[in-house]
Amino acid sequence: MGILKSKHHKYTLLFFLSISFPLFLLTPITTSDNTNLIYKGCADQKMQGQYSQNLKPLLDSLVSASAQKGFAATTQNALTGAYQCRGDLSNSECYNCVSKIPNMLGRLCGGDDVAAARVQLSGCYLRYEVVGFKVVPATQLLYKVCGARKVVDGGGFEARRDAAFGMAENGVQNSGNLFYTGSYQSLYVLGQCEGSLGNADCGGCIKSAAEQAGDQCADSISAQVYLQSCFLSYSFYPNGVPTLSSSSGGGGGHPHTERTVALAVGGVAALGFLIVCLLFLKSVLKRRGGKR
Repeated sequence: MGILKSKHHKYTLLFFLSISFPLFLLTPITTSDNTNLIYKGCADQKMQGQYSQNLKPLLDSLVSASAQKGFAATTQNALTGAYQCRGDLSNSECYNCVSKIPNMLGRLCGGDDVAAARVQLSGCYLRYEVVGFKVVPATQLLYKVCGARKVVDGGGFEARRDAAFGMAENGVQNSGNLFYTGSYQSLYVLGQCEGSLGNADCGGCIKSAAEQAGDQCADSISAQVYLQSCFLSYSFYPNGVPTLSSSSGGGGGHPHTERTVALAVGGVAALGFLIVCLLFLKSVLKRRGGKR
């Protein structure tokens, strides 16, 4: 009986695997990369020895804070720095993004001794400067990307885009975290402000970004506009905004590349179930034969 009981457990495990394995294979796999380099800005001026020695502790403190929250700013030993992650990233995703930047600074800026630097990745940015270094205004344009594809037939595109921009301007002020995503008539829009801004200043920054996107990207069906203290992007989907998944599971999400692996495993599951049944039947027949 002990041997038969052991076999029964083995068959039960085999049955579980034959049913569960297809479920694993049919699970949607979502992939995204938040650490792609968007742009970098490096000052021409160099720091003196004392300042450069203080840079690593500053960067270490910012990276450490990114595991707990999406934005932080600090001043240490005559250096000031800040980071921010996109509003829909989890704390672990934020840390993974921010922690990549310190090792990139030397390569991107030609050394670790520049007086000010800013590195923008697709999911976060980090900046620092020597205290007293002249900083550009909050609404200064730092970088823009205008989509190569253009709207062929206007069809009210500009009016729809402006309406989506208005939603972003209001949304960042009312969201509670200066971050907003939404869609309006086939237009997907995302806006975010630096965590140090107040609601009204954030709305003003997004409004400025919207104006610059409209002026400089005109009839592009997509654009990304980075100002000193805020960011705005939009994408036009002629067939309607697709269902978007978020790697963090909340916050409205942002466009990710979703790859659903659908394998024809129904036959395999059925075959596994049939084998289990036959083996179980065989064990029952053997047990009955032994009793005779």
